[in-house]
Amino acid sequence: MTQNLDRRSVVKAMGVAGIAGVAGCTGGGDGGDSGDGGDGGSMDGRTLKQGVLLPLTGDLGSLGKPIRDGAILPQAQLEGETQFTIDIEEQDTETNPQAGIQGANTLVNNGYPAITGTASSGVNLQVTREVLIPNSTVGCSPSSTSPEVTTLEDDDYVFRTAPSDALQGQVIAQVGSEQLGNTSAVTMYVNNSYGQALSQSFAEAFEERDGTVTQQVAFQKEQSSYSAQLETALGDSPDMMVVIGYPASGIQLFRDYYSQYDSGQDIVVTDGLIENDLPDNVDSDMANVTGTAPKASGPGSDAFSSLYNDEYGRDPGVFNAQAYDATAISLLANVYAGENNGEAVRDSFRQAANPEGETFGPESLADAIAAAAAGDAINYQGASSACNFDENGDMGAVSYGISEVEDRDFTETDSVAFGQ
Repeated sequence: MTQNLDRRSVVKAMGVAGIAGVAGCTGGGDGGDSGDGGDGGSMDGRTLKQGVLLPLTGDLGSLGKPIRDGAILPQAQLEGETQFTIDIEEQDTETNPQAGIQGANTLVNNGYPAITGTASSGVNLQVTREVLIPNSTVGCSPSSTSPEVTTLEDDDYVFRTAPSDALQGQVIAQVGSEQLGNTSAVTMYVNNSYGQALSQSFAEAFEERDGTVTQQVAFQKEQSSYSAQLETALGDSPDMMVVIGYPASGIQLFRDYYSQYDSGQDIVVTDGLIENDLPDNVDSDMANVTGTAPKASGPGSDAFSSLYNDEYGRDPGVFNAQAYDATAISLLANVYAGENNGEAVRDSFRQAANPEGETFGPESLADAIAAAAAGDAINYQGASSACNFDENGDMGAVSYGISEVEDRDFTETDSVAFGQ
């Protein structure tokens, strides 16, 4: 069952909530920037350059690798199917802002006009401010969800296929109060912009539903113990604990919880912790855990899932569809731009995705590229959503999946839609 929420009321709340890896270069060519410009008509054989800047190691490494696989899938899909050469270079953010900045600088210096990435908001905001905006490079994040991204003074260089956590805070509050029937809650959040903003977004939404948030407890990534933070968080015996973090930290946090502090309260985890290996790594069935995360609900979701499974032999996970869409739209914008130039790609981004043209999706990406090269109007309908960007570079319509841990796997049981 999909529930619909009024996105306008949530967007109103967003202002309040807004509180170096080794490169792997595939493809080829010399950048081949010849072309007719921003209405397609580019010459055969031109190289479309696309950077991928995601966490392959660090706290988000286990989630980042499958997200990366989604980001590079269009290259494998298009091989031999288009007149263009696709040149993708990867850099590892290591889930660390400084490594992310170093990787972004490498991509910029190597002439990549657009980047799929980064992932975590704590990395994305610094990379965007220090590298992408000053160097007129487009960034399209598949998983940076901080409300701060919406209000960046970015000269329209920053897009994302993931939704804002101002929306996810509403979803968690609804799950906690309506589905689980709780009236008090505590949050434990990773101490970065992602954790802080989502914790605050949830707290405000939960209190609007007459719930009480007893505390908001920050924790640092990848510590050897979280006992002190858990003792603080659970001291007032809240009905529910919301945990906002990443897998490498979450394993230790939940080991400490289940060994010392489990008193039967409901737990809700957010997108950064939804990984099917988590219960086995914690060595618990985690049956009291519910998860919320952006889901792939676009018109092309089934086609994408098939493409992803055919390529990697497994089903896609959280943010994988968003990563595919970010790269697909970037490539289409590059075709329209007619050159590997960040400003030209930026100016073509909505032309590649928003309505007013013939509809294409993941299953017809090669045809979409041919149409863009001919200068035809296209409307890319994605795997993650319809992929219509608003004036801030955010998605106009998104959905969230609600999951329960069953037999040590996260299994989606419900969904909530915004702007559908």
